[in-house]
Amino acid sequence: MGTDVSVIVVGGPIGLLERARSRVEQLEQMWSRFRPDSEISRLNSNGGLPVRVSPETVELVERAVEGWHLSGGAFDPTLLGPLVEAGYDRTFEEVVARTEQDLVDTQPVPLPIAGCESVAVTGDTVCLADGIGFDPGGIGKGLAADMIVAELMGAGAEGACANLGGDVRVAGAGPDGDGWTVAVQHPLSDEPLALAGIGEGAVATSTTLKRRWANRAGWSHHLIDPRSGQPSESELNFVSVIAAEAWMAEVLAKAVLINGTEYAFDILGGTGAVGICVDQAGVVRMSDGYPAYLGEATRPTHVTGTAR
Repeated sequence: MGTDVSVIVVGGPIGLLERARSRVEQLEQMWSRFRPDSEISRLNSNGGLPVRVSPETVELVERAVEGWHLSGGAFDPTLLGPLVEAGYDRTFEEVVARTEQDLVDTQPVPLPIAGCESVAVTGDTVCLADGIGFDPGGIGKGLAADMIVAELMGAGAEGACANLGGDVRVAGAGPDGDGWTVAVQHPLSDEPLALAGIGEGAVATSTTLKRRWANRAGWSHHLIDPRSGQPSESELNFVSVIAAEAWMAEVLAKAVLINGTEYAFDILGGTGAVGICVDQAGVVRMSDGYPAYLGEATRPTHVTGTAR
């Protein structure tokens, strides 16, 4: 999934770590939009036609549609076209390796933005409206973390943690026999922004400061605003959300960032999730309920700095 993966297993039968490794590779093969033989690539190349896919991919698409509804459209997995036009048309390593002659022109290009009303799931088939592309990048890592931890616990682990590119899902006993402590890295510092204590649940982070690349106008990033079809210009550059499941935390983190500071945490209402964010001036804000996950020594303070 174009990212680093870390899995911790506490107790259980021998071989669970290797089982988790194989599962990550299997999901990567199914979901990568950069593999021409993946189910997502087949789906995107057959717009307007139903495509039979695995149960895992059905769940991915169904969760993505649910996330679109949950976020009021701020999270939209059908923005593959605008994402490619912004320059993310190959693996991220290849994007940042472009030479000056290969830089992308970022003049706005009208593209269809149909939302998830253009997605239909029927049994084991998925159909996208013609001209619409599905991007699993905004939810796939979180859902994969959820699946891996659930399968490890079902196979007899006493506790499990899956971290896919900063999207973390934990369950059961931690290595010390208690719950889990998840470090939320500050975007403008080498120090953690917070240390969140979680018995069972997930943490996911969304930021415009990591997956960035040069273009002819300056810089671009991978978070597309559905309202414009262009990379988000939100004054927030970092959001981390704690939720019951990692796919939901990932969706909500992106939605909070897209919506910006004026309505930063409104979208979390009724979801049971809590969040923390940092704006371009380095100001840290927390939603109601977030401090309950922090010890006194880990409560974040105002941090100033220039976004890199």
